Amino acid sequence: MKIAKKATVLLSALMLSGLTFAQQKPAEIKVGITTFLSGPASVFGVPAKAAAELMIDDINAKGGIAGVKISPVFIDEGLGGDKLLSEYRRVVQDQGVRTMFSAISSGNCNIVAPVAEDLKVLNVMWDCGTEKLLEEKKFRYVVRTQANATTEMVATVVYLLKTNPNFKTIAVVNQDYAWGRDSWEIFRNTLMALKPDVKVVGEFFPKFGAADFSTEVSRLSALKPDVILSTSWGGDLDTFVRQSAQRGLFKQSKFVLPLAESSLERLGTTLPDGVIVGARGDHYFLHPETKDDASHKQFVQKFKAKTDTYPIYSVYHMVQAITGLKAGYEQAMKTNGGKWPSTEEVADAMHTIEFKGYGRPVKMRADGQGLEDQLLGVTKKTAKYPFPVMDQMMIIPADTATTPVGQKSPEWVKTIKTDLLDQKLKTYSAN
Repeated sequence: MKIAKKATVLLSALMLSGLTFAQQKPAEIKVGITTFLSGPASVFGVPAKAAAELMIDDINAKGGIAGVKISPVFIDEGLGGDKLLSEYRRVVQDQGVRTMFSAISSGNCNIVAPVAEDLKVLNVMWDCGTEKLLEEKKFRYVVRTQANATTEMVATVVYLLKTNPNFKTIAVVNQDYAWGRDSWEIFRNTLMALKPDVKVVGEFFPKFGAADFSTEVSRLSALKPDVILSTSWGGDLDTFVRQSAQRGLFKQSKFVLPLAESSLERLGTTLPDGVIVGARGDHYFLHPETKDDASHKQFVQKFKAKTDTYPIYSVYHMVQAITGLKAGYEQAMKTNGGKWPSTEEVADAMHTIEFKGYGRPVKMRADGQGLEDQLLGVTKKTAKYPFPVMDQMMIIPADTATTPVGQKSPEWVKTIKTDLLDQKLKTYSAN
């Protein structure tokens, strides 16, 4: 009996010791980051990697998070979904990574989210836009530090109808995967709620990574829709824009490109004036409210020096993810009395925090969804830059364009009333 009692006491001591050790500060915070480092989407993913390196270096130079430095591990999303998932599991299970930033692709977010929940690893969806993921299932370990497709598409419809209310027909050219399909469904349902007389004359979904849009361009040339929408991004969007310009589509239709802020510099003078572009949040190196902030200006300068390009919205989404993670750790430690937090404590805190990147503040909701305002404008050529800048900018508040917790976006947007268009929004001119 005495031996058994001593063994019980020893076991309890060891368990308590292990618990205490688990709450001690680690040597580093390993963060796995998935981003496109190869393929056509790398024009979007490589700048995000550069932003992560800049932000992490800056945080580490200032002592890290509560004295602990961040150590990034990058994974190439361009390897494909199966390989990505294999690498995701490897860095978590073999390298002890407890925080993942994943992913850019909505398809990849759908793949990794349930795995993160199963592995009990904090997964920050730092860029993907599919709204369905957080609406169809409740997660503890999965959060998104920027808006979803609903906020982005509702805001785009608001901007379109405020600036071009009289069009009659529309066509869409979107990538054939989760983001392309989901974003069009939300856009279409919102548009029909606010302007039911619009006729959809064409729906085209070329495969992701397509290099030839001649079929779609030919059909659009014949259909002559008043408005052409494309929520495509990266190399796909660039190619579609160039081929459309060569065939004169911009002269016959109003283009609406909600993700084109990321392509402005790459496309140069290919885009004419007056094209509606969005920034997937209120992200822009010439943001009308933050372009003169010292910290923002310094970041833009550092990023330009590192990459020889200006930051795009994938860059700002990465900034928000890292800033949000830091805020999550700090909130968790504040809640637990200053002790080093567990993954669960940080994950729980990530559902309640408010933080700020280089735009307006982002507020996290109980469902893990970030509320992020949306900046849109039209292209305008100026003498200062060899590519169009954004003019006639408006910032649409997230709380007017985001599905309430517990509701499903495709149905909620059908209930939107036309008084949404009555909200007073300031218009900002280009520099």
